[in-house]
Amino acid sequence: MNVENMLARPSLGLRIEAPVAHIGGLPVSTLSLESLIAKMLVEAPLRRSLDQQSLLVFDANGQGLSMNASDPVFRANLAQADLIHADGQIIVAASRWFGEPHIADRSSTTDMFIDSLKPAAEAGVSYYLLGGEEKVNAACAREILSIAPGLQLAGRRNGFWSPQEEDAVIDAINAAAPDVLWVGTGKPREQAFCVRNRDRIKAGWIVTCGGLFNYITGDYPRAPLWMQKSGFEWLHRMATRPRELAWRYITTNPHALWLIWKHRHG
Repeated sequence: MNVENMLARPSLGLRIEAPVAHIGGLPVSTLSLESLIAKMLVEAPLRRSLDQQSLLVFDANGQGLSMNASDPVFRANLAQADLIHADGQIIVAASRWFGEPHIADRSSTTDMFIDSLKPAAEAGVSYYLLGGEEKVNAACAREILSIAPGLQLAGRRNGFWSPQEEDAVIDAINAAAPDVLWVGTGKPREQAFCVRNRDRIKAGWIVTCGGLFNYITGDYPRAPLWMQKSGFEWLHRMATRPRELAWRYITTNPHALWLIWKHRHG
């Protein structure tokens, strides 16, 4: 990704418009992973510097489709997203099955994060990591600074706090004033946190990222590339973390497929 060319065209961040594909009841952006990263790296610092309201970026996968249909609170929060990207390969495939505008490719949050690190360091775009256990969050911070020396890590905090501590969490984020706030506390907590506090948080973009920090540190192993591209990464996750994920996939995957079929015409 050519950062100089990207930054020379500020309209890219403000004017990128792409149709959405309506998949399983959700409007999912058709932007490619590379375009999404470019949009973030240009727009996030600009929005923050102009003190504009944070832009909310949520993801869509099988679990998200299922929860959107079955959890009214989650559905209301997800509806507040400014952009929903295709974190699951099934979402990309569905856009081709039923004649929707095609989603360019899968934009897994992990790939979005990793692929953006070096361009962000070059462009001076600052990140804040919110979520995960303390040791995981700290290890993730060390890892990304080794991957992208010079990356501006505005701050970090683990994902465990009481309701009484939330104001302090927001104050710490605002003191750091990151361009991009990555929130990894898992569905539905992370979406609820973002929507509840979007008017108070001073950041350009707020991006939910689930277990991202654990994948960066290697605590959660990623599937082989062929499984990621073929849509079977969920199977690898279930096999490597059966206690945490088996029931989730057994229940949400069939529901997600049914929702995709149900909403196949828009």
